[in-house]
Amino acid sequence: MSAGKLPLVAGFQAEAIMAWRRGAPVSQGEYVAQAQALAARLPDVPYAINLCEDRYRFMLAFAAAGLRGQTSLLPSSASPAAIESVRSAYPDCHTVTDESVGEHAAGSAAASPQVPAGHVAAVLFTSGSTGAPQAHAKTWLTFSVIPQHLSQRLLGERPASIVATVPPQHMYGIETTVLMGLGAGCAVHAGRPFFPQDIVQALAEVPAPRMLVTTPVHLRALVAARTRLPQLSLVLSATAPLSSELAAAAEAAWDAPVHEIYGCTEAGSMASRRTVEGEIWEVLPEMTLSIGADGASIAAPHLPEAVPLHDLLEAAGPAHFRMLGRTADLLKVAGKRVSLADLTQKLLAVPGVEDAVIFNASEGEAARPAALVVAPDLSEAAILEALGRQVDAVFLPRPLRKVARLPRNALGKLPREALLELLGK
Repeated sequence: MSAGKLPLVAGFQAEAIMAWRRGAPVSQGEYVAQAQALAARLPDVPYAINLCEDRYRFMLAFAAAGLRGQTSLLPSSASPAAIESVRSAYPDCHTVTDESVGEHAAGSAAASPQVPAGHVAAVLFTSGSTGAPQAHAKTWLTFSVIPQHLSQRLLGERPASIVATVPPQHMYGIETTVLMGLGAGCAVHAGRPFFPQDIVQALAEVPAPRMLVTTPVHLRALVAARTRLPQLSLVLSATAPLSSELAAAAEAAWDAPVHEIYGCTEAGSMASRRTVEGEIWEVLPEMTLSIGADGASIAAPHLPEAVPLHDLLEAAGPAHFRMLGRTADLLKVAGKRVSLADLTQKLLAVPGVEDAVIFNASEGEAARPAALVVAPDLSEAAILEALGRQVDAVFLPRPLRKVARLPRNALGKLPREALLELLGK
């Protein structure tokens, strides 16, 4: 490797499997050849908005942009408003879609090209679930280290076939799928299955060992549907708190460990835990967690500077911690504090509740918990009565409103604006 440069595909082997698409394997050699061909026909501008939904085409466009010296822009969602916001901030850009990537003739590269380690590979945007989306730049060096840490912690020396329900435009999605293909020798399924049977089919299209990358929302749906999955080696969850009860149910159903990732767009993945083993998180290799009176921060050689964290953490050893709650998640009512995530978990545990969220409906006024609930066979009064047997009366959400479905985005998150709109504020 020349100074200051990194291979596009680490440990390149032309015949090794990079991805699975339409039931057929795509080798690393084919992937590199197709990425080089796509790079040659990209317009000569500094930025590329990657809107590809096919994960393999996303990977092609991501590599092609890097080989062309461009930075991939990854909007927080595929909504017209989010895309237009990115275009306005980066006018010297072009847009890449599944249609523009298209198909390419067969061919195989004999070696992996190299990319400058310091080049900004991508700019990712926070989801906007608690405010306006913020931009965060990531270099090729950062993106090369992440899959090493994740594979070391989760997979050991054996790469996996990865099926994911999350989009690659999000930090969690790109780290655990695209980068694991580029930097850890994993084979990535091109699809993004949504419904239980789609997930079953996608998993059946790839060989063992299999890793399912998903969210608590999808896990809850899979468990509720009593879905039988092809043999799994690992289930990985992130984007929202995962209850130990749901993790235990998933492990019992599929005989595979369920792990969670703790991270954020600013720093990426920082820690992991096997949920059924308790509340303690273990920091990923080469990352240093600092917890002080002013809050917590994470530092690592691949990060340009220490990143302040917006969560309340408690040290449980040199590389271990408990998460007491997200700063924005804690609610104080009548002199008492409670975690909104914990309240939501209790509401989800009420029999007959299919989906729910409790959030702070106030804005510049006294804290006021409100709830939106999907529970077709329960009345609002019955839901409140059941929840009242688990929580202090001051934390009962008022109003509590039944809805047909919650306005979850592609990551299963719930933007505050959408919640307030459903609530009628």
